[in-house]
Amino acid sequence: MADLARIAGVSVSTVSRALTGKGTLNEKTRERVRALADAHGFRLNVAAQNLRLGRTGAIGVLLPLGHERCQHLSDPFFSAMLGHLADELAERGYDLLLSRVLPKRKDWLDDFVRSGRTDGIIVIGQSDQGATLNRTARSYRNMVVWGAHDPANAYITVGSDNVAGGQIAARHLVARGRRRLAYFGNIAAPEFAAREAGFLETLPDDIRRDVDIVPVHLTPEGSYEAAMAYFGAGNRPDGIFAASDIIAMSVIGAAAEHGIAVPRDMSLIGFDDVLVARIATPPLTTVHQDIAGGARLLVDLLCRRLAGEHVASVTLTPRLVERESS
Repeated sequence: MADLARIAGVSVSTVSRALTGKGTLNEKTRERVRALADAHGFRLNVAAQNLRLGRTGAIGVLLPLGHERCQHLSDPFFSAMLGHLADELAERGYDLLLSRVLPKRKDWLDDFVRSGRTDGIIVIGQSDQGATLNRTARSYRNMVVWGAHDPANAYITVGSDNVAGGQIAARHLVARGRRRLAYFGNIAAPEFAAREAGFLETLPDDIRRDVDIVPVHLTPEGSYEAAMAYFGAGNRPDGIFAASDIIAMSVIGAAAEHGIAVPRDMSLIGFDDVLVARIATPPLTTVHQDIAGGARLLVDLLCRRLAGEHVASVTLTPRLVERESS
């Protein structure tokens, strides 16, 4: 940069501002310095700059799949969350380093922290990795987690009130006059367990006693297979609460294969309100959680932690979105 500054007849700091786009600078000067840099083949060594500043310029976004190893990044919930996170991090000047983690060892998160590849970490979902998250959080501050809040946890979370979401689903199905109910979900994830708990605790006693709890994988293929087996065994509920929109849409397909019409024969409600829920056939009634707002909060809380501020977990309020499936 000193050589380029001599060629341009400006200070080194002016060259730095021109090439990084940071700070105030006359636009003609910025363009002239950049043109000279291109002409002489000069490129900023970002790695060296970050090393000098004691930062990497990247935030790690980790998706631990201990409870559901077949899930992929193409899952509509993950895709929506990652898109919003990428936008928010870019606004803050960070790159996103993405890792889909299939935990094999208890210290996988500590290993990632020790690698020094990122300035902080956002974990999408607690999966069955609560103990690992807590162990790392006791010695590493720069981490926030998308998921259900538990005051006993050492880590900061942003997530929906999943118990309230389950309660919303129960009240809606009962209001529709549905009495033979089922819940489709994987309670190995604490968020899904909370949705089931809220659902069951809100139902009248006579309905709760006969609720079918159907464990399913969270992939479209896995949930469809479970729904096919459930209906194939002769089960005919008149209302189903699915722990995610993807599970709900798999249930719609399996129900149709067994001659069960939604919503004529069976009301169905999902959870998330991802984009494809609106274009499903029929369009899906669902419990909406604010994925875009959650992404903004995850990035904001992490940046504040990086700045040394004290922050607290945030719980988002879900709401019902009524469409044609119920």
